[in-house]
Amino acid sequence: MTFNVYMPARCIYGKNAVIENSQALASLGKRCLIVTGKSSAKQSGALGDVCSALEKEGVKYAVFDSIPSNPLLSACHEAGKAAREADFIVGIGGGSPLDAAKAVAIYAANPDLSPADIYKRAYENAPLPVALVGTTAGTGSEVTGVSVLTNDETGAKKSISGPDCYAAVSFCDPKYTYSVPEGQTVSTALDAFAHATEGFFTAKCEGAERLFAEKCIPELYSCLKELAKGGEISEELRDRLYYGSIYAGLVINACGTAFPHPLGYVLTENYGVPHGTACAAFYSPFIDRCARFAPEKAESYFAMTADRQSAKALISSLTRLGDIKISKEQAEKYSERWASALPRNFLASPGSLTREEAAKILSQVNNG
Repeated sequence: MTFNVYMPARCIYGKNAVIENSQALASLGKRCLIVTGKSSAKQSGALGDVCSALEKEGVKYAVFDSIPSNPLLSACHEAGKAAREADFIVGIGGGSPLDAAKAVAIYAANPDLSPADIYKRAYENAPLPVALVGTTAGTGSEVTGVSVLTNDETGAKKSISGPDCYAAVSFCDPKYTYSVPEGQTVSTALDAFAHATEGFFTAKCEGAERLFAEKCIPELYSCLKELAKGGEISEELRDRLYYGSIYAGLVINACGTAFPHPLGYVLTENYGVPHGTACAAFYSPFIDRCARFAPEKAESYFAMTADRQSAKALISSLTRLGDIKISKEQAEKYSERWASALPRNFLASPGSLTREEAAKILSQVNNG
């Protein structure tokens, strides 16, 4: 057995992590740009805590709060311009602001880089250091070297990844997730479960990586069962979800994801389906293929969750797609994006996945 793991993110987890560890921010410099969206950072209390911590340490800051869901290259590039005098970046929010902060750090350090050039992964200067503060339990961006960005011209989501995309430090305080609405909580929980499940079934998930997956899969599945009951979401459940999401982030950081993620991009880009829900929409065909092509792993997986039909029923009950239906013709058109090369997520899936199979799976969305 061989393995090659690189996970350098410093993660400070616990209540009041930002306030009690303000020196970790001060160590990054004397000036920073806070990158976030319009509301969640304020509503969660995370922005207030970060500003208090920076003021305590004498760090000057400005706020860029124009990052949309599914962060656009143009928004990240604009924030990069605003950060030209900064020493470091602080990203606050769910996956979109956190991923955006990583891109902003690259643009800030490389003034001549055009928005789309970030995908070429070639630039002269190292990115500014980045601190991340998560406010949702799902993305795992706090501990991954990945940033998913949306191309303004094509509307397509595409990721960048590498050692330069890791945070210098991440503050993981579950209390910032307490204000997240029920629908978003469910979707981000499905995202975390997708990370853990898809990563578990890749060939890379052995040894230490498998321990991360085995840590969070049963926990997240238990949380999803609680969410399926409806009613008020307790702080205790939100704590468990966030804890599980961080471990799920470690899983995909080491192992990557499988075909539900690129198929999910189709639903997000074309139908506005939230990312976690979009990935969960393909849970059933994925888990069926896993049972067929990786039966030993599947047996271990179902021992951590439930029997296959029960697991599929649970995820289906939480996956709210409305009346979206994709015809065979539409599915074929969507699959053209993979005509020149199959994404590595397809190849990492048990049994792999062809473009033709991807089109067939897309055509079955809400069609049985």
